[in-house]
Parts: sequence; structure tokens; C-alpha cells
Amino acid sequence: MIQVKPRFQSFEEYLSYDDGTDKLYELFNGELLEVPPESGINVEIATFLLIQFASLLGYRRVRGHGLEVEVRGEPRNRYPDLTIIREEHIQQLAQRNTIRLTMAPPLLVVEVVSPGELQRNRDYIAKKSQYQDCGIPEYWIVDPDEQTLLVLELSGKDYTEVGSFSGREQVLSPQFSELNLTAAQIFESANQE
Repeated sequence: MIQVKPRFQSFEEYLSYDDGTDKLYELFNGELLEVPPESGINVEIATFLLIQFASLLGYRRVRGHGLEVEVRGEPRNRYPDLTIIREEHIQQLAQRNTIRLTMAPPLLVVEVVSPGELQRNRDYIAKKSQYQDCGIPEYWIVDPDEQTLLVLELSGKDYTEVGSFSGREQVLSPQFSELNLTAAQIFESANQE
């Protein structure tokens, strides 16, 4: 039996689709592209940051990789490695863990760069442009290969660099100034034997 891949004319049509699995998909030109599993290092870093933010804000405002963000362009949705949502999102996301363009943007999205030039460009260029377009106030790019954390802040309609942090430098977050974290702590979280 031949399986036909569904094609979607709109994001709303895609949102009503359920293939009966737990797979995550990006909607690209009307077609579903399965999101591959994250590397162990990426998961460890994202989990470490999730715990840090949950202890600061409470677990309900911190969402891991399963949160979907609708964006303009292709693909039409992204799954950040970590997202800090607004209080109002808690109720809005009760039925489906998707932040729509019609909703207020999340406060922060974090992407942990996967190995490879394509993935690097996706996080530093494509996702940056899409998150900026959504009006997300703060975007972190955590780069395990370079051992750096780039913090970007929305200024007007464009992201500006708050700083690129490495080693024992204190991470500066415009949205979460009470966060007490160094870049080294983030990368050491994935280097425990």
C-alpha cells in the first residue's frame, strides 16, 4: 500500500492534522518534514537551562523542545530547544503547545546549535530572522562547538548583540537580569562524565 504524504494549504489545516504519533514536524511549502531527534549534548544543555529557568520562574513558564512556534517564511513553524513563555500563554497552550502569530510572542527562545554548517546557518541566520520577525524580545544561540553563548535583544525591529559569552563570563540577559549563570556552567553541564 502506498502512503501519500499530506499537503497543507494553510497553517490552520496543518494544526488539525494528527498522524497518531509523537513525531514533531516542520511545515515547509505545505509538506511535513520530520524534525530529527536532538543530539545528547544539545538535550543536556537545554535541560540544564530548563532547570535554571524553572528554579527562577517556576516550571509552568519554561517549555522544552516540544513547544511549537508559528513563524513566517519556510518552514512555517519552529521548535526551539527552550522557550520562556508569558503567564498568559499557560492557559492558551493548554490544548496545543503552539504559539501562534496571533498571540503575544514568548519572552525568550534558546537554540542549541547542532554540528554542521547547515545547522549553524539555520540557527544563526534563518531562525534569527524568523524569531526577530515574530517580535521575540530575546534570542540565545548556544554553540557547543565554539563554547559560546550569543545573547540577542530585539531593538526596534532588529536584534542587536547584548554579548557573546564564554568561559567564566557572567551571562547578561536583558529579560532575566536575576539569572546567575556563566557560560562555563552551561557547557560543563554537558561535559560531565
